[in-house]
Amino acid sequence: MEKRTLGTTGLYIAPLMFGGNVFGWTADEQMSFKLLDAFTDAGFNAVDTADTYSRWAPGNSPGTSERVIGKWLSQSGKRNKIVLATKVGGVISEDKKGLRKAYILEAVEDSLRRLQTDYIDLYQSHYDDPETPIEETLEAFDILVRSGKVRHIGTSNMTHPRIVATAAISMDKGYPAYQTLQPEYNLHDREKYETEYATYAAQHNLGVIPYFSLASGFLTGKYRSETDVANSPRAKFLGKYFNERGTRILSALDEVAAKHQVKPGMVAIVWVKNRPTITAPIASVTNLQQLDELIRAISLQLDIDDMQLLNNASAF
Repeated sequence: MEKRTLGTTGLYIAPLMFGGNVFGWTADEQMSFKLLDAFTDAGFNAVDTADTYSRWAPGNSPGTSERVIGKWLSQSGKRNKIVLATKVGGVISEDKKGLRKAYILEAVEDSLRRLQTDYIDLYQSHYDDPETPIEETLEAFDILVRSGKVRHIGTSNMTHPRIVATAAISMDKGYPAYQTLQPEYNLHDREKYETEYATYAAQHNLGVIPYFSLASGFLTGKYRSETDVANSPRAKFLGKYFNERGTRILSALDEVAAKHQVKPGMVAIVWVKNRPTITAPIASVTNLQQLDELIRAISLQLDIDDMQLLNNASAF
């Protein structure tokens, strides 16, 4: 299977990351184990999570996804086959959030314990923390990289100017630099990444691993109206897609999917994978049938006409 370099980390990953936000939420522990086994058995090797996943589900505590992954790693013995990515900085509680040095050094120990590992391949700042000096955050990451607890660092949901400022301080102080960027990016949500980040990512060889590659499920074609999402656990994410442009995108996906005799979501994933600067899209599934479709999507070949049709339909 094709492997792509994750920025300048030296890590090689298959062109798809499994999004761990579903573990302990819409995929229970037993199903999560089955999904992770099938995913890795198919030759994929990258899993992304965060210390806040999936705390929003009733009865869950922060770190539920990490605990599920950690238990699977322990039982499967596949730790050395996995590029493991997690995040810090999301809100767990009033005193557990942000990118302060002391908090990062505390939070990483919690993540390592839940993940049942002694190192994290990619540790990412989940959200920016303007109240904490950049140098303080980078000093914490420097300590973790030097100790071997973290191999590489990345960022998500950070503005372009702050990424530039962080890179300058990393270079000046000799601190680790962000090697990856995790933005929201899909056929519908193109404008922000393409206008603010893409050029910088290409110039600085950042590994780009977009989240919401299927627009919270909208691009699968499962949801055609607001009525369709009324009882969905993703309802709060889906409302923004029901507009003229969203309808146009779904029509284009339907056309390309029919041509190749596949499902729209498969086409949407391949479109992201094929875009310039993208290392691997992040996608989540909740059952084995969905995973099979996702895995088969990676081998789907879209031609120039397919890509142009999708580009035009999703133009902003």
